[in-house]
Amino acid sequence: MGVVATSNALLPARAIRRMAAALAAAALVIIWIGRCTDIDLALADAVFDAAGGVFPWRHAWLAETFSHVILKWLLMLLAVGFVGRAVADLAWPRAGMSEQTRLRLRIVALSALLVPVAISMLKQLSTSHCPWDLLRYGGDQPYVRLFEALPAGAVAGQCLPAGHASSALWLLSLAVYWLPARPRMASAVAALALAFGAAVGYLQQLRGAHFMTHTLWSIWIACAIVLFLAAVLRARPSRRKAPFNPLSEAVNVATADQ
Repeated sequence: MGVVATSNALLPARAIRRMAAALAAAALVIIWIGRCTDIDLALADAVFDAAGGVFPWRHAWLAETFSHVILKWLLMLLAVGFVGRAVADLAWPRAGMSEQTRLRLRIVALSALLVPVAISMLKQLSTSHCPWDLLRYGGDQPYVRLFEALPAGAVAGQCLPAGHASSALWLLSLAVYWLPARPRMASAVAALALAFGAAVGYLQQLRGAHFMTHTLWSIWIACAIVLFLAAVLRARPSRRKAPFNPLSEAVNVATADQ
């Protein structure tokens, strides 16, 4: 009997191209918001108490203690769990785990590592300041738009993209557990994870820790990393026996006898 190789891709090539095009368009929109509009400042102004000279939510329990400490640690523990399980399976592969399940686990584990690390590294290269550091909000630094040079005497802010949001945005990768069989469910899970990450980022915006575009860039980076992993990584082809075909077998035998 012959063998037939089954598909090992989580996303079809057409879907990958469509998502990549959407990401490229989204990047242009975020750049436009940061370079050509005052939306960031308007939103920060709305949550800043000009009379008191403070962001009222800066030390709020929900935003500072729960979101920035408790929730962050819970998400880190969850990430460590996925990474640990993936490493354990790499060292001691489980016989009962299918190749696609193993692929999904590795994508989630890599996302849990790469999304926070990539965002943290990009922050170190950023000149953008957090709102609470700006002269406009009681700080001592000038407001600099994306890609603008710092004025003389100013220091790099290293506040773009939003780091705290990355602790939640890797959850986007959980959508692969519904691929390729249930793409609508995968889309719903991805949307829910992005909404959760955006909410975590928004709490930091309320504190004056980030502008909206800082969170949007973190969302964009997380989407790009997860899409890249889903597009590049493949399960090892699984092979199954082809159904018995008497005519094919007869031809094979006759050919062998000649």
